This record gives sequence, C-alpha cells and structure tokens, in this order.
Amino acid sequence: MSSPRRRVLTRRVRGFENFAIPTSGAAIHGVRGGSGPPVLLLHGIPETHLMWHKVAPALAANYTIVATDLRGYGASAKPPSDPDHAPYGMRALANDQVEVMASLGFNRFAVVGHDRGARCAYRLALDHPAAVSHLAVMDIVPTGDAYARADREFAHSYWMWAFLSAPEPVPEQLISAAPHVLVDFMLDNWPSQPRSFPDEVRAAYIAAFRDPETVHAICEEYRAAATVDVAADEADRGGAASSARRSCCGVPRAWWPACTTRSPSGAPGPRT
Repeated sequence: MSSPRRRVLTRRVRGFENFAIPTSGAAIHGVRGGSGPPVLLLHGIPETHLMWHKVAPALAANYTIVATDLRGYGASAKPPSDPDHAPYGMRALANDQVEVMASLGFNRFAVVGHDRGARCAYRLALDHPAAVSHLAVMDIVPTGDAYARADREFAHSYWMWAFLSAPEPVPEQLISAAPHVLVDFMLDNWPSQPRSFPDEVRAAYIAAFRDPETVHAICEEYRAAATVDVAADEADRGGAASSARRSCCGVPRAWWPACTTRSPSGAPGPRT
C-alpha cells in the first residue's frame, strides 16, 4: 500500500536562518536564530532540526539557538562509513557539533538533546567538557547501560535497536520498500501525544527516509551504538580519571537516572 500524500514542509523555522558548515568529518546543516547565551538543540530519530520548530522560536527570545541535523540526518552530509562504524559513532557526531559551534563563534555553550541527540549531547560533554556550560539529556539512559541491562522486555519493546543495527543491507532494503511505514510507526507509537506532529512535519521526516543514503547512515549509527559507543561508555565508567571527566562540565557524577521513558510495564526504558 502506498503512503498517503502529505504536504512536505518547505518553510523555514520562523525567524531563523539556514546554514551549512563544513567540519573535519561532515558538512552539517542547521538553523540559527535569537540572541543571548548560545544553546545547541539536537534532535532524535526519525526527526531533523524541525523537531524544534515550535520550541526554538520561543527560546530565541532569550538565547541564541542553534538547531542542527545530526550527521546522516536531514540535509547534513552522509560520509562513507568504515567496517568498525566509527564514522557514525557518537564521538564523531559530537565532534561535528563542537566544530559547528566554534565556526559560529561559540566555544562554550549549553546543549539540549533528545533521544539520539541526547546520546550525542552526553558524549559531547564527556569528550569536550570545556565547551559545555549546561547539559540536558531527555528520554535516554546511556547506551552502555541500555545494552548491559537488556532483557526479554527490552528486546520486545526496543526492537528498533536490533533491527537497525542488523548487518547491511538487510534493514536498508526493508526500509526502502516502505519508508513511511517505519516513520509512521515511530511517530504514532512513541510519543505520549501522537498528534503533536503536524502533517507537513511528518511528511518532511518521511521524505528524508526515502533517501537511501540517509537510511544507511542511520543504520550505521545504530551499528556504531552497539560497538564503538558501548566501548566509549564503558571506558568512561569508574576510576578517578573517568569520574573527573563526568563531573568537570557540571554534569552529576551519576549517570542520568531521571532521563528515562517508561516501557509498557511501567519500568524505566532507554527510548532510542
């Protein structure tokens, strides 16, 4: 069955200007607006910077807001990957964001991340603590914890982790056959208020998933999560050096236990 026709979002985020900034790893697309202390907003899956299309203008009254498409998403570049998937690990994605903010003149800034963007945000804070003034992560537990605590309920409720990280080209080809099915499933089943996604925004996310390079990049990100991201999290756990890394940017030393969603049984879950 074909996807219903939807009007694709073409307008910009109100009052914001678009940019495309080359970094050492990928050209990153985003928008910038407002004035005041800088705040970087990082989206989740299946979204792009458009996730913030209502929030960003409100915040711009008091802050300089930068909202980007993560590497591999939206209009940002999709560079080739490697057998170890490191080009799509959160360390690489975080480096992109630090370089973007530096190019815009911000060497220290607040970071707000949701879902995949939250994983990028905490990795950015750990790897570049001097750059982070404040950190907010939403709807996650750290990737290493998620895998370490995975059980039958996790496998059933968060099947996306296994599906998207499956060997190439299985998920890529399955998604390409009907990209709207996957995006609609995410937007209809994950939010507490599914109608919070206007048709034109939903259509923009589906349009992005019709690009095979985007789908492959996102799959590579999940493959990296299961390998290089877990290794990076474990390397930052325990010991005096890692404790200092966790606390030097003002982030609590404990992993962020309040930043979880609820699974169908009511138990905390890691979202995506």
